[in-house]
Amino acid sequence: MESWKWRGKYYLQRWPSVRAMRVLRDKVRAATARSKTERPVSAVVADLNPVLRGWAAYFRNGNSGRKFNVVDGYVHERLAIFASTKHRLAGRNWATRFTYGWITRLGVYRLTGNVYRATVHASR
Repeated sequence: MESWKWRGKYYLQRWPSVRAMRVLRDKVRAATARSKTERPVSAVVADLNPVLRGWAAYFRNGNSGRKFNVVDGYVHERLAIFASTKHRLAGRNWATRFTYGWITRLGVYRLTGNVYRATVHASR
């Protein structure tokens, strides 16, 4: 599509589909299921990181930054729910215990900031 800011310059308009987002959410949900609370959180993160890294590498070309923010928020939410269930805490404990600093210390691969805005190679 043509850039709205720089006329005459074309950029690749590509982002994950609804189905691709659903499949990724299903994988995250399966890895952080309540039935797996006997596993340490670091092992769950070790299982999630290759999935997130591969998904980000596939969809990073284009303008999928908003979708990446959604996925990061969903992974944070699922890990907070998982850790709360594991430690028998009520609620998600977003603000007090399982903050973004906690996610960073765990070493969760973050999708935000991994988008490359590629220009179109074909000329118009």
